[in-house]
Amino acid sequence: MKANAPKRKVFDAVDVLVGEEEVRNNNDIRELSIESIKPFHNHPFRLYEGERLEDMVESIKEHGVLNPVIVLKTGDGYEMLSGHNRQNAARIAGLKTVPAIVKAELTEEEAYVYVIETNLMQRSFTDMEISEKAAVLQERYDKVMSQGKRNDILREIAKLEGKESTSGHRDQKLWSRDAVGAEYGLSGSSVARLLRVNHLIEPLKDKVDKGSLGMKIAIQLSYLTKEEQEMIHDAMKEMHVKLSQHQVIKLREHAGELTPGRVRQYIKMADPNKKLPVVKVPARLIQQYFAKMEPDRVDQILEEAIREYFEKREG
Repeated sequence: MKANAPKRKVFDAVDVLVGEEEVRNNNDIRELSIESIKPFHNHPFRLYEGERLEDMVESIKEHGVLNPVIVLKTGDGYEMLSGHNRQNAARIAGLKTVPAIVKAELTEEEAYVYVIETNLMQRSFTDMEISEKAAVLQERYDKVMSQGKRNDILREIAKLEGKESTSGHRDQKLWSRDAVGAEYGLSGSSVARLLRVNHLIEPLKDKVDKGSLGMKIAIQLSYLTKEEQEMIHDAMKEMHVKLSQHQVIKLREHAGELTPGRVRQYIKMADPNKKLPVVKVPARLIQQYFAKMEPDRVDQILEEAIREYFEKREG
């Protein structure tokens, strides 16, 4: 990075505190060992890479971790709620500890609100990977729009960010897919499709994000069990293939009875709608061997020759 290049905002979530003293009064900030904090067990976001990560590491080397991460106290240590990237950059920068706000006795849903909302406050929805968008929409659809303590969490996060919370009014509504989609410029059907991505195993989510697995195929696979998805992913990897619509429909038809062998069998099946390649016999061979033969006899000889060739190869 050039010495005079302008620094971009590099901290993820809870970056701009209203006032350090106010936060210290309301939250217990401790110095925790970086290694004592595990990633959130259901963290849906990718860690920073490339220049963005380099910027964060450089900033931490120069200034330290200025703003605390938020962690959840667990039986044997802590889980990160907000600050996965700061922790990663601090580790690379050589730090042994990070300042942390410690939370306890949160439900699974309350913890997930911290994870999603702090990322949303820092990152643009349009810049997220497909699987990340799916996670955000799921949380919006199922969790954030409910009442009670989760709204208090949103207000607390907004306060830490120095922003005014509007969740009190908005979160009282009964949100549908159309309403959630409207927030992000998506139709209800688009929201429904993205929500299905949450039912994929991680390796298939990665393929969706990288563009090697299309959404139509991914949605079909999302209705299969995790075990069946793992079988299919393993077969795709070993066979170096991309699934067609015909293949995935065949796999879904046999959901519940798939085995690794059957998965490979269905993947090998030819698509009836796919045009077969046209094979031409060179004119010189026709002149040399088949010039005076009937077409049926030519077909018979070619079939026998091809069969014998492949039987020898397999033998």
